[in-house]
This record gives sequence, C-alpha cells and structure tokens, in this order.
Amino acid sequence: MQATADASALSTYSPEVRQLLFNYVLQLADTSLLLGHRLSEWCGHGPILEQDLAMANIALDLLGETRSLYQYAAALEGRHRSEDDLAFLRVATDYRNPLLVEQPNGDFAHTVVRQFLFDNFHYHFLQQLQASPDQHLAAIAEKSVKEAAYHLKWSAEWVVRLGDGTEESRQRIEKAISKLWRYAAELMMPTPTEQALQKLGLVPDYIALQPSVDAYLAQVFAEATLLIPQNVPPQLGGKQGRHSEHLGYILAELQYMQRTYPGMKW
Repeated sequence: MQATADASALSTYSPEVRQLLFNYVLQLADTSLLLGHRLSEWCGHGPILEQDLAMANIALDLLGETRSLYQYAAALEGRHRSEDDLAFLRVATDYRNPLLVEQPNGDFAHTVVRQFLFDNFHYHFLQQLQASPDQHLAAIAEKSVKEAAYHLKWSAEWVVRLGDGTEESRQRIEKAISKLWRYAAELMMPTPTEQALQKLGLVPDYIALQPSVDAYLAQVFAEATLLIPQNVPPQLGGKQGRHSEHLGYILAELQYMQRTYPGMKW
C-alpha cells in the first residue's frame, strides 16, 4: 500500500479528522515497530532454532504492518515525509507506543508474556478494525489479522507450556507476569485521540473489545494453571509520549544508520 495511492480518498476527511487519524495511525505503527525490533533482538539467541525462526518471522510480520501504517500516516499528514522519516527521524517523546512493547526482552518467559499480552489485544483489535469505514485501515487489518492469529497461537501455546511445565519454567513465567502485568491495561485505555475516533465510528471501541480479550486470556491462563493478577495499578503514559528509559536505548540502535547517513536507501 503506497502513500501516494491514498490521496484521493483522503479528501473526504476534514483537516481535524485527518489530524486525529494521523496521530492514531502513527501510534499503531510505532507499536508494531518497537515490538518487532524487540523480537529481532532474539535473532540468533533463541532457545532452539525453531523458536529463533518463529520470533524472527513474527518480527517480520510486524515490520510489514509497520510499513503499511507509516505509509498511510505519511499520506494523512501530507508533508511529503516518508515511512523512513517517520520511523527513524523522530525523537523519543514523539513516539506513541504503549509502554509494554518497549520493555526489555528479559529471559524467554518475559518475552513470551509480553508477546501474549500484546497478541491477545492485537488479534481481537484487528478483527474489529476490519469493519472500519476507513478503507485503508480496514485493508491493513484484513492482511495483518491473518498473521496476528499465528502470533497469538504461538505465544498462547508457550504460556501454557511454561506455566504447566517444570517448576523452574513456572517460576520464570510467574515472575514475568508479575513484572509485566502493570503495562497490559494501557493497551485498551483510550487516549483523547482514540476516544474521538471511536465516537466517529472509525476505530474499534475498547469497551466492546474487552470481553473477548478477557475471555481468551482467562482460557489460556486456566490451561496454563496460572493465576490472573488482581488489583495491579496500571503503568501508563507511553501512548501520550511519556516513556520508560528503555525507549531511548532502542531508538539509539534503531535510528543510528539513518541519522549517520541521512537519506540512505536500502
């Protein structure tokens, strides 16, 4: 999906709605970019070759989704910025990804829990986004939801394997859940931008999405014999540009080549 192909359809939006959509699409793109980059850090370090390749493939799927979203964001903005400009030439406070996806990989259990919490939201979200009256978002969702179904299957199976596995695997995944659970709520806690677009009917309503996400999480945790944490205060801020210290380190690595050699083409 090329940004230049979107221009004719954008004339139906007012400048205010285009700005809202730009901010929203940028948030989605930032989220997939950061999680894809985190997973790419496992390349060559996976516990077994099969899972090393699985994580690399998930990272590539997320990167493909990222590119489509940044291209659409560039078309919405209309300032002739490219997908590379949006990915590599913004400062940390301009990123709008939830805090969950920038958290370090930790051990394999931490990566699995982070991935499952995101995948469970992402898959159900994309299912609903397919029905968006915005044709570009609907098309991106239609393509990405097929990949997201595999991502969720992969991470859910590992939650069960680790939770209902050995004593050590159970301890590790319980530790990961304890550390990462505080970040899960932000995925479905709408920002003012999301609320405005939800009222316009352009993007999914998280309240309607919540039962499906909760039901699948409960199913997987029950199979894994894991307890769902209760009354954990949420850690928020990423979707409004307030990030953890981890994002700066990610961007230093992610943006190094483009900032050192501006305009480089692969």
